[in-house]
Order: sequence, then C-alpha cells, then structure tokens
Amino acid sequence: MNHQTVLVLDFGGQYNQLIARRVRECNVYCEVHPYRMSMEQIKALNPIGIIFTGGPNSVYDANSPHIEPAVFELGIPVLGLCYGCQLMAYTLGGKVETAPAREFGKTHTKFDTDSLLFAGLPSEGIVWMSHNDYVDQLPEGFVSVAHTDDCPVAAMQNVERRLYGMQYHPEVLHTENGMQMLHNFLYRVCGAQGDWTMEDYARTAIENLKNKIGSGKVLLALSGGVDSSVAAMLLSKAVGNQLTCIFVDHGLLRKNEGDEVEAVFGNMGINFIRVNAQKRFLDRLAGVTDPEAKRKIIGEEFIRVFEDESKKIGTVDFLAQGTIYPDVIESGTGDAAVIKSHHNVGGLPDYVDFKEIVEPLRLLFKDEVRALGTELGLADYLVWRQPFPGPGLAVRVIGEITEDKLALLRDADYIFREEIAKAGLDRSINQYFAVLTDMRSVGVMGDGRTYDYTLALRGVTTTDFMTADWAKIPYEVLEKASNRIINEVGHISRIVYDITSKPPATIEWE
Repeated sequence: MNHQTVLVLDFGGQYNQLIARRVRECNVYCEVHPYRMSMEQIKALNPIGIIFTGGPNSVYDANSPHIEPAVFELGIPVLGLCYGCQLMAYTLGGKVETAPAREFGKTHTKFDTDSLLFAGLPSEGIVWMSHNDYVDQLPEGFVSVAHTDDCPVAAMQNVERRLYGMQYHPEVLHTENGMQMLHNFLYRVCGAQGDWTMEDYARTAIENLKNKIGSGKVLLALSGGVDSSVAAMLLSKAVGNQLTCIFVDHGLLRKNEGDEVEAVFGNMGINFIRVNAQKRFLDRLAGVTDPEAKRKIIGEEFIRVFEDESKKIGTVDFLAQGTIYPDVIESGTGDAAVIKSHHNVGGLPDYVDFKEIVEPLRLLFKDEVRALGTELGLADYLVWRQPFPGPGLAVRVIGEITEDKLALLRDADYIFREEIAKAGLDRSINQYFAVLTDMRSVGVMGDGRTYDYTLALRGVTTTDFMTADWAKIPYEVLEKASNRIINEVGHISRIVYDITSKPPATIEWE
C-alpha cells in the first residue's frame, strides 16, 4: 500500500484503537504498534508523524513504559497524548509530578490559537481530561499552548523540532473540536495529503490479491456477517471462480438471513456451497442450557461441518479469513496480553489442507469494512447487518434451544428490527435485538388467562463495543414493537426493555 502513514505507539492506553480510527477518518492511513518498536522498524515504516497514546502509569516509576530518546531525533513530528505528553516532557528533560489537583472528565480549557494545533479554533472549550500527574516543568525549547485552572500545561509544543503534546484526549467525542485538533496536527504539522480513501484501497487491494493468489484456489468460511461478506466480495472481484465459499447454515440465524446470503453470493460467479446443517446442530444442542456449553458445541460442530465439506474440495492454496484490524491490535500491543489469535476462525487451519492464509481485511476497522462493502457494491442489508454472535440465536434463547423457541424469537426479533428501521434509528443504534427468556408469566388476552414467555428487547450505543450505553429508544417505537410482537407472534405475554449499560452487563445476555 503506497500511502502516507502515521504511526501510533501504544503505551497501554484504553483509546489506542480510537486514536487510529480518528486518524483514518481524516483520510490518513495509520497503524498501531507497541511502544517497544525499534528505531530501525520505525524508520522502515517511514511515517509522516508519530502519535504516543495515553497509559495508566506514571512516567517517573521505574517499571513504567519508556521510549528511546532517539525517536525525537528522527525529524518526524511527534504528538504525545496524556501519558504520551508526560513521557515526551520527562524524556526530554522536563519534570513530571503528581498534580496538586487531579483532573478527570470534562474540563474547561484555554488555548493559544497561534499554535498550529489550534489554528482556526475557538480560544476556549471543553476537553476530556484523565490524569493524576502533570507536566510541572517544561523541557528546554517547549512552551505551554493550553491551560486549565489546575493544569498549567494542558498542551505544549516545540515548533522548531515539531514536537507537540496534549494532556487531554482529543480523540474522544467529549473533547470539543478534538477531531479538528488532530486534523491540524496531521495536515499542518505532518504535511498529510489525505491519500487514504476507500476507493483507492479497494482498487489496490484487488490488484494485490490478484498478484498474491495468481491461479490458486481460495476457500472462505462465509458466515453472512459483515466481515466475511465483504471479504467474499473483495476476493470475488479479484479471483472470481477460483474462490469457494462454504456457508454453514446452522439453523441459528435470524429470519430470512440464510436465504439473503444465498441470494447475494449464490449468483456471483463464485463457487458457493450452502450446507443446511440445522438438524445436525439442534440434535447436538438438545437439552443443553449452559451458555458456555452451547458455544463450545456450536464451535466444534461448525468445524466438523466445514471439515466435511472442505474434504470434498480437496487441496486449496489459500484459506481466507475475515480478520479485521482490531483483531490484529488485540493480539498484543504495548504491555497487553495476547487475547486473540490473528487467525480468527478458531481451529480451522488444523482441519483444512491449505498452503497459506490470506486476510484481505486485516488493515481495516469495522466502519472501514462497511465502507469497503459499499464501495464494492455489496447489498446494504449485508453491509449494515447488525453485529451477530457466532453461536447466533443460541445465546439469545435462554435455556434449552428448541425449534419452536427459535421460531418465536426469529419473528419477534424481526418485528423489533423492522420497527427500529421504520423509525430511522437503524444507523444510530449500534446494536439491537430480542432475547427469548426462559421465564413465563401470567397475562390476559381477550377474556382468557395466558401463561407465556417473557421477551426482552435490547439496544445499545457504543463506539468500540468494549463499553456501551443502553439506547434511549423513543417510547412510541418500543410501544409499537411491543404491540406488534404480542399480536403477531403468540406465546409471548410480556415484553421488557433492558436498560443496563456495559459494564456491569454484557451486550449479549449469554
């Protein structure tokens, strides 16, 4: 990829992915790497700018993460955020101390608009602070260009060396004009040209896949989710019928989804195999109520089904996977533990005869994957498909799974999602779905007493799915969905709305 690149060095901050996303939203490509990255590796990447993330440590502690001072001698602009700002000051001879007054949350701040960071912006505003320490003495050559009542160095700069720091977090939405501040650093300081566009990425990625795969055969496990669907579309554009997609329909999909996936990919000029394995999965799940047991059974059975089908194909040259950039980042940057393998289809490489893995989306965030899908002409209902757990509706039916319960949930969930879409909320609520609980309650319909299921509706808003707030869906939308479900589905006598945020709850119920 011949793009200008910005390097984000991770010091353990919670917003590392968010920083990278914000940079890319400015049409500048960036990558996140551990702070231990060597000077040789940094030079090889040839970044136009470097951003230090925040982190939970104090720079004056012996075991806190540090950086080689040589990074400041490369002539590359550097922007330190929060811990990164303190680290820059400390490494270059300044003094960092415990602040007399800690700052957390929204903080009124004054800016020097002569600084390139704040050019064209108001001289006062709200920023998002999160620090116990602060820069007490600036390094030689630096000046303060922003301050609060309790923090004399809310931002600093050394114009000659193109070194900048912000004590706050411009990447979060709580900071007013934070995106413009990052834009100013990228364009006014680093000289960014804005050459990261999805049209260019799609064209380059297709060409690269053609060159890599050549005349080889590619096998992809197609779930119908956003990532695998976009990966399939991209590969089909690159190699056509050299691609085989195996779509395992485990009978736990939402209403009409299996047919929708087949309608798109079954007529695309690729080898599309739909395996209707509903009975096989439901037989294995009979009588199982424990959520973890459900997940393990479904994962194991998926591998077996995929193995059975792939054996019919024989040897393939490439196994394709829908790994996306957060999967790569979560594989361990900074001092983070490795929590996810890059090969995100667990177990498949042990069961399939292939030579190499290809991951055509591994540079992209989820929102970029959606943008790429749109660029490639993928149907909107697949591009904007709601996030869906691998075990499907198995973890949205509480307790034992039966065909009857799945049918109830499919119909109820479909009505809820339809009403959300009719209200124009389908793009503003990040995830929404129905859960069929295992609880029954007394109800009254007509002149009769009922004793039927309680259905829970769930909606959340989030930027990263690590934390989430419950969605404030208008009462009239909830009321309409509730009335329709009660009247059209049957065997559901009570509907509740989940108003728990994450944490303490998870987004899914199981």
